[in-house]
Amino acid sequence: MKTSSARLSGLGTTIFAEMSALALRTGAVNLGQGFPDTDGPAEVIEVAVDALRGGRNQYAPGTGVPELRHAIAAHQKRFYGVDVDPDTEVGVTTGATEAIASALLGLIDPGDEVIVLEPYYDSYVAVIQMAGGVRRPVTLRAPDFRLPIDELRAAVSPQTTAILLNSPHNPTGTVLRREELDAIAAVAVEHDLVVISDEVYEHLTFDGIPHIPITTLPGMAERTLTISSGGKSFSFTGWKIGWATGPASLVQAMIGAKQFLTYTSGSPLQPAIAHALGADDAYFDTFHSRLQAQRDQLCDGLAEIGFEVYVPEGTYFATTDIRPLGFDDGVEFCRTLPGLAGVVAIPHQVFYDDVAAGRPLVRWAFCKQPAVIEQALERLQVLATTTP
Repeated sequence: MKTSSARLSGLGTTIFAEMSALALRTGAVNLGQGFPDTDGPAEVIEVAVDALRGGRNQYAPGTGVPELRHAIAAHQKRFYGVDVDPDTEVGVTTGATEAIASALLGLIDPGDEVIVLEPYYDSYVAVIQMAGGVRRPVTLRAPDFRLPIDELRAAVSPQTTAILLNSPHNPTGTVLRREELDAIAAVAVEHDLVVISDEVYEHLTFDGIPHIPITTLPGMAERTLTISSGGKSFSFTGWKIGWATGPASLVQAMIGAKQFLTYTSGSPLQPAIAHALGADDAYFDTFHSRLQAQRDQLCDGLAEIGFEVYVPEGTYFATTDIRPLGFDDGVEFCRTLPGLAGVVAIPHQVFYDDVAAGRPLVRWAFCKQPAVIEQALERLQVLATTTP
């Protein structure tokens, strides 16, 4: 009896499921999976409650409820000066993960090559494989994780059809600079490539570093599908309300695949996220200031323990090199860490084709309350005096 398709070969269980289960089983502090331990704004929850009680509990339109599509369009105009038609150039999805999956399934044919910045979020690998595509990694390397532009150009072949971009970048925390985005845009235009741009951490950049959507660059609006979600920007990761914006042809390709996945979801949650997107500037300023303070708390504490810390420019995550503490394999380290110190983290190497580049690196989430971060750091102090 056949029990699995070739599309799933080698994918196994996501590292996030494995490490979160380990945290539950051992009672460890979970600095692994990237979800906050506090809810988003109470007023947004109340909008969802009103929608639940007001009868908005049946199927939403497949492209999303009108007020959310209009709110997404207004958000793109407000923050980036980008004009999109809410009726034809916006599609709502079950989280950004489904938007990425639907975009790849809707735009990639078997044998098409997709350039991906590695380390990469693990769903990228899975969906490219399910679509029959071939990934071509371009590696962001420690210590600065900047884009190697010559390697990007060299990765293009006659079979390349798309670039899957992620900035602010998970797991490294890199925010691509204008000159890096210009290089990507030049490659995309020269080779007539589609760019699928995952920007879920758009409102989480630090130290005054701006997020620049690649669609704003010359020649890119007509070839870019921009993806984001309400989960990261408003701390409602479990609601799974995502979206994509871009030219109608690309949005329709995504919706064409998405309609056979969930079709639609989260009907009463969509108007709540629409309300959230209209938050005043004070919300966004306070939000990233709070996360920057938590980043600094975690990074300073990890450095004091003895890790080499690569301070992120954005996202929920900080990366460390574990070798100064005598470890050299991130997977082994993360699997033993709950027993050693009662903390869970995520190894980088599962996000690489170039496993050696990620082997000594570990990702830590700082989207947790300061008291939780402090508890984790106190537990990790044992590593400063423990020989592996």
